[in-house]
Amino acid sequence: MKAAEKFGAMIRRYREAREISLREMASLLAVSPAFLSKVERDEAPPPGEENIKQIARVLELDPDVLLARAGKISSDLSEIIRRRPAETAALLRLTKRLDRDRLVRVIKAAHRVSKA
Repeated sequence: MKAAEKFGAMIRRYREAREISLREMASLLAVSPAFLSKVERDEAPPPGEENIKQIARVLELDPDVLLARAGKISSDLSEIIRRRPAETAALLRLTKRLDRDRLVRVIKAAHRVSKA
């Protein structure tokens, strides 16, 4: 996944890699091909959360990654942040300097603790 790639360019690249036509994708999403084309060219803003999650399912992508590329977060994460804002912010700030391997270890440790 290209770090600087915009939302629309990203979904177009994955759609084309899966050999799904624009019309077929639009039909699967219940949107017009014209609208999807504008989104893919980044001429229209990304759609809402549910449509982005549906795009992720069709393209076999992680919905959180696609939501982040659209500048959004999942509503369940928003609720977690609202319920525990200080703790969530502290956790995110602590993890921002971790490399991927260390962050994965933190996630695994949190899974173990949550199951105990």
